[in-house]
Amino acid sequence: MSLFLNVILPIMAVFASGFILQRIRVLDVRSVSAITLYILSPALIFITLYDAEFDSGFLIIIVYMFVLFFLMVFLNKLLAKFFKWEPNLESASILATGFMNSGNYGLPVVLFSVGNAALPYAIFIMVVQALQNNFFGVYYASRSTSGIKRAFANVLKMPTTYAAILAFIFQHYSVGVPESVHSTLSMVGNAAIPVMMVMLGMQLGSMTKLKLNWQVVISAVTLKMVIAPLIAFGFVLIVDVDPIIASVLIIISAMPTAATTTMYAIEFDTEPDLVSSITFIATVTSIVTLTILLNIMA
Repeated sequence: MSLFLNVILPIMAVFASGFILQRIRVLDVRSVSAITLYILSPALIFITLYDAEFDSGFLIIIVYMFVLFFLMVFLNKLLAKFFKWEPNLESASILATGFMNSGNYGLPVVLFSVGNAALPYAIFIMVVQALQNNFFGVYYASRSTSGIKRAFANVLKMPTTYAAILAFIFQHYSVGVPESVHSTLSMVGNAAIPVMMVMLGMQLGSMTKLKLNWQVVISAVTLKMVIAPLIAFGFVLIVDVDPIIASVLIIISAMPTAATTTMYAIEFDTEPDLVSSITFIATVTSIVTLTILLNIMA
């Protein structure tokens, strides 16, 4: 109960504030998203990765993120064949299960439950996940040759990509950052996590209707909230992983669907109402599943 009160409840309270605000006074979520994407997140990513001490753990994270994603794709294809889903339903399920909410939701949970030492790893996961989301998300939403070109273009337009690359270059070549610049970036970056949390609540509050294809919803939520963390448990048992990294991988894997996947579902008309419904239900379900998971890990 203490983990629920100290970790989950405060996070849900911030989500709820954004949700209630959006329901009472409809705001343009895209404006808040743009501030986060182009100012707050790049500052957070750069300063955290610049200050981090890189080791083999970061390579393990990259390997795991791709293993998890392709296992999710494989399992969805098995379900699609078994249940005889149309290609659009299969793509919707892949969008809903292949990409977790590692930023708006994952960062605060890792920060509150594991601590500051885990934050560089969680932020690195967020960068890798964003790259996967912007490439594979576009591909599976469009399923076309033009989708691949669009996916590459999307990755190249991401400011967070360049923030991460710049941080790696600066650290590798020991390029110093003036204290005034460092403190400014830290101040801006510190605002990223709470704003991202409020933004997730606003995104959920913007949903107008649910599409409850229970066969797909139950399958997707089970894959996302149960199977994915079990895969993480298996991975950290097989691979020699630092305990902090192991905790981060398991927690991030247990995150609900990334809210950004709805954007691709809408843009390419890949069952957007269904993807939004899975995102909402998975987020609500996570209150229970994450509480159980954190207690098991404790």
